[in-house]
Amino acid sequence: MRKFVFLCVILLPGVLIAQKSTPEEEVQQTVREVFEVLSTKDTVALRKLCTTDVRFYEYGQVWPLDTLIKLAVTRNTASDFKRTNMLDFIRTTIRDDVAWATYNLHSSITRNGKQTEVYWQETVVLLRDKKKWKLNTLHSTRLNK
Repeated sequence: MRKFVFLCVILLPGVLIAQKSTPEEEVQQTVREVFEVLSTKDTVALRKLCTTDVRFYEYGQVWPLDTLIKLAVTRNTASDFKRTNMLDFIRTTIRDDVAWATYNLHSSITRNGKQTEVYWQETVVLLRDKKKWKLNTLHSTRLNK
C-alpha cells in the first residue's frame, strides 16, 4: 500500500501537468466552440465567444454578428437541421493578446431532408479578453471539392 501511495504522489503531478492545454489548443478550442454554438443555434453563447465588434468576411461581403445570426440562425428554420463540423488546423500563432489561426473546415449539413457537404478554408483573429479568447475576425473562402 505504501508503494502505491508513493507512486501516486510521484506520478499524479506529471499526469495533471500533461493534461493542461497549450495556448494554441485554447485558441483552437474557442474556434471549435464558435462552430458548435452555431450548429446548436445558441446565439447567447455565440455572443459570449465573440468581441462586440466581430466581423465575418463571407462571399465578398462584410457581416457583423447580427447579420451572421440572421442568416445562419434566424432564417434557418428547418426542423431537421443538423450541422456537424470537422476542423483541421493548419497553423495557430499567438502574439501577446492576439492570436490567429488558419484551418480547413468541412461541414456536413442536413436541412429539409437533404444533406450537403461544404468545405472552406478560413482564417480567424482572436483577442484575449480577461484570460478568454474571443473571435474578432473570420475570413472564409469556400472550396470546391
